[in-house]
Amino acid sequence: MITKGRKKDTFRFVLQTSNGVKKVCVAGDFSDWETVRMRKQKNGSYAVTIPLSAGSYQYKFQVDDEWLLDPDNHNNALNSFGSLNSLAEIK
Repeated sequence: MITKGRKKDTFRFVLQTSNGVKKVCVAGDFSDWETVRMRKQKNGSYAVTIPLSAGSYQYKFQVDDEWLLDPDNHNNALNSFGSLNSLAEIK
């Protein structure tokens, strides 16, 4: 899930995972597809806040070594590998 952050021009990526997960990251064209580590929250989800300007951003979550679409965002875009990325439209 992606929502507005507390500070201006920031957005919060959140992913609820199952128990036993060791590492959760998000990567997208906003980070040149370099993974950004997410922190475990008290409720068991993982989250990170990233500064983003208005525009369209493709992204995916990486849970341990598996790449996942955002289960809370049904907007997708085809990538150059023939698979899908989640798509966020920031206004």
